[in-house]
Amino acid sequence: MSSATTSELAGSRDESAGSAAGDPNGVGLRVAQAVGSVVRGAETTIGLVTCALLAGGHVLVEDLPGTGKTTLARAFARAVGGSFARVQGTPDLMPADVTGSGVWDDGLGALRFAPGPAFANVLLVDELNRAAPRTQSALMEALDEGAVTSDGVRHALPDPFFAIGTQNPSDQHGTFALPEGELDRFAVRVSQGDLDLRTEMAVVREQLAGPTVDALTPVVTLADLRRARAAVRTLHVAEAALAYAVSVARATRVDERIVQGASSRGALTLVRTSQARAALAGRDYVTPDDVKAVAVPVLAHRLVLHDPTSSPRDAAQVVVSQVLARVPVPLST
Repeated sequence: MSSATTSELAGSRDESAGSAAGDPNGVGLRVAQAVGSVVRGAETTIGLVTCALLAGGHVLVEDLPGTGKTTLARAFARAVGGSFARVQGTPDLMPADVTGSGVWDDGLGALRFAPGPAFANVLLVDELNRAAPRTQSALMEALDEGAVTSDGVRHALPDPFFAIGTQNPSDQHGTFALPEGELDRFAVRVSQGDLDLRTEMAVVREQLAGPTVDALTPVVTLADLRRARAAVRTLHVAEAALAYAVSVARATRVDERIVQGASSRGALTLVRTSQARAALAGRDYVTPDDVKAVAVPVLAHRLVLHDPTSSPRDAAQVVVSQVLARVPVPLST
């Protein structure tokens, strides 16, 4: 992915756009700037995660250990004034360790539900692909429906609920591949990438006295975020822009290199993330450029390829880029 800045990801911002509480443009830019003050050299990643946050989606971060994934998640939680929980993926992690379970209450003389770490505004599941498949599956309901079920009783998660899963590269020891159904629940997949020498030196120096994220204070409220998410859903999507996004998703299903293309959920997520990008740009309508800007991180991780030429990640990104090059862009929206 290119090293575009957050503002470049959002496109040309309309400077007349307001920044009142709950306005998606103001909320998104404040959050991205706050996170960028402690997560260095990751403007593109921060912009994409902000889009997912505004769109009501979740994020999969694929990177090596020690590259700042936890700091990224904590920074977003602190910027929106939300609660934060972290779960470490291990082969012996049980579903109840994430979702919670019933515990005996002597006072009640019955089981009561004890919420797990999933009951946070921002949940980080670190090294998700080290967790066993049954534990990965326990997250499906939370990611898709914002709820968990325990002992036959459904429990709603906090609103907003935002999950960030991290994944080590597939060649790391002791990992379990994420199933296609779970990958499809993540709005975007991102990678923070390597830092240049100057930026890495700055990061190391800033961290010498302690984690800089600890000093980050909220720049918006959870109520602001809820209103911003609702506003993003109302951004105008013209028929031409909608047809373009759906055509891009459908084109992945007929490419001879692909066993399984993007689902209808993938097409919906592409449109919603495009709406969030438009909001970051201060616009109340989606353009084809919004769709093109987010298509690779939204769609690539959903594809199953016949014969990846390099790593599955790189090959899928190339395929989506080539699909974008051949699907006609509407001349007007």
